[in-house]
Amino acid sequence: MKLTRLTEPPDPGLLDAFEECLRRRGPELFQPGRPITVARAPGRLDVMGGIADYSGSVVFESTLGRAAIVAFQPRDDARLIAHSTTFEGGQKAARAEADLADLRGPDGELLPCERIRRVLTADPDTAWAAYLFGVLPVLETEGVHRFEGGAAFLLWSDVPIGAGVSSSAALEVAAMLAALSHHGRRLPGERFSALAQMVENNIVGAPCGIMDQVTCALGQSGKLLALRCRPCELLGQHELPEDVRLFGLSSRVEHSVGGSAYATARISAFMGLTIIRAAKQESGLVLTDNDRYLCSLSPEEYVADYRRLLPEIISGREFLDRWGPTPDPVTSVDPEADYRVRTGADHPVFENHRVEAFIACMDRARAGDHTAFIEAGGLMHASHWSYGANCGLGCPETDLLVRLVRERGPEQGLYGAKITGGGSGGTVAVLAHAQAAPALCDIADAYSRQTGLEPDVFAGTSPGAYAFGPVTYRFETE
Repeated sequence: MKLTRLTEPPDPGLLDAFEECLRRRGPELFQPGRPITVARAPGRLDVMGGIADYSGSVVFESTLGRAAIVAFQPRDDARLIAHSTTFEGGQKAARAEADLADLRGPDGELLPCERIRRVLTADPDTAWAAYLFGVLPVLETEGVHRFEGGAAFLLWSDVPIGAGVSSSAALEVAAMLAALSHHGRRLPGERFSALAQMVENNIVGAPCGIMDQVTCALGQSGKLLALRCRPCELLGQHELPEDVRLFGLSSRVEHSVGGSAYATARISAFMGLTIIRAAKQESGLVLTDNDRYLCSLSPEEYVADYRRLLPEIISGREFLDRWGPTPDPVTSVDPEADYRVRTGADHPVFENHRVEAFIACMDRARAGDHTAFIEAGGLMHASHWSYGANCGLGCPETDLLVRLVRERGPEQGLYGAKITGGGSGGTVAVLAHAQAAPALCDIADAYSRQTGLEPDVFAGTSPGAYAFGPVTYRFETE
């Protein structure tokens, strides 16, 4: 069959590898003569903010040059079919199938999210398809669109899985934009991002914040997106100062936002919030919307009035007996686990301050103050330390990468580095001079010699899904 591109993308070169995949795999998935809608969403590099997003922090994020691309076409029957080129020849199945009817009850209405999750993730080898299939029940549950039939999806991605650069968010955003665009729907970016987050939280079951979906959807090439996560307030897109670039160095240690360390850090932060909210109410204060977020507290107010109230360590059972459940909708306190509440709350409060200071440094640097790079790098190093010391999300390999950056320092054009996203492995973000490639190569060599691992280097940016927009194709019989 002949593949025809019906609409032109802003940069066709970004679809070259995908189109080759579509020509190869598309005929077995998609019906000829009918439109196929394609969306592209880049991965993201977490520059500052990271896991403080769910506590209402400001975050500062960059898109990557690498992306997930999803093709979507409705089906006349109820079957859901997906093919992922990522798993071709790998340990997981490259093809996954489900039935939309299995996601509905006898009355035709969708099952609760927990039951849909069990259906879509029952087989570990095909659980990846929940990121695609889960788009449909979320859009229907939230009253955006009801899908009467099934759908076929084709996934191509060069965003590495488990590298801490939002491979999952890129997949959700691309799949959701393709499905919505095919039906002529376009939502405000903040609303769209929240729905994509619901796929990961409610269908996949991973307790991520919203910064990943916002960056993958609304990021712009060559700019840093500032976002206040209360719950989703865009603060603008910032140009990088001249001659400065951001790079990612993957440790090759797999990270998972669904891992126990990330969940424990998140629960500890919400425990701290619960105790502080209770203290405010006991003192006669009326809680406001801002009191839903730890990061509404300044570091000074937090230290002066509340930090001493937080236990250094407490069992889940003791916490529940005294304060009850936390307000977090996607995690639960384990009665049998111990939690470091004070340090868990320290990180988001102080991280929010560090992010705001980092953005101010970038503003000063654009105005010609090159000493601001040194200060910005120090803020990155402080953030990295806090991931390990306060949150238990450090990793020897990422610590090594940060140490190698610090040892070479500004003399070699390397200003700062920190672990990104959910921590416990994944990628280190590096703030560097544009001509620092030789120093980064030297670091990669040194890291490889000491660990036996080959670090992946992420360089360059690309447009977010909204900026790139949907593209339409069609197969035609010749």
